[in-house]
Amino acid sequence: MSVVKFYRGDPNAPKTTQGAHLGANAIITCGDKLLLEKRRDCELWGLVGGGVKNYETPLQAIVREVHEELGVWAEKEDFQKLGVYGEPGRIAAYCDGSIWRMVIVVFRLELPEGQELRISEESQDLRFFTREELKNVPIVITHSDIVEDHFLNK
Repeated sequence: MSVVKFYRGDPNAPKTTQGAHLGANAIITCGDKLLLEKRRDCELWGLVGGGVKNYETPLQAIVREVHEELGVWAEKEDFQKLGVYGEPGRIAAYCDGSIWRMVIVVFRLELPEGQELRISEESQDLRFFTREELKNVPIVITHSDIVEDHFLNK
C-alpha cells in the first residue's frame, strides 16, 4: 500500500498543507549504470536520499542518507553537487494528510566496481540500470526528470 503519492507539474495535484521540504538525493553511478532503489513507501524506483534535517546542510544529509540506505561510508569530498530541482509543482502527498512542496538538492557519487551495498528498511531492492533498461522502469515522478537530465548530460 502506498504511503505517499508524488506529483510534478500536475494541475490536479493537491494543494500543499506544509512549507517547502528540503531534500538531498544522489545520482549514484558505477561506470555507465545508475543506482536506483525500489521504495517501500510507494513501490516505485527512485534515487537514494531523503530529507535534510534542521541541523544539516544538504551535503551532510546526503552523506548520512547514503550510509543509512546503502551501508556505504562516503566522504563529503566524494560528492559533486549537480543542481537544485525546486520548481513549484514538485509535490509529495502523504497518507497522514501532509502535503509538501519538494526542493531537491542533487549530488553525484561514483562507486567503485564491486562496492558492497545493503538494502535498508526503506527499500525493497537496489539495482544498477543502464539507460536502455530504464525505459520500462516505473520511476518516482519527482525523480524522473533528474534521471533524464543525468543521461542527457553524459
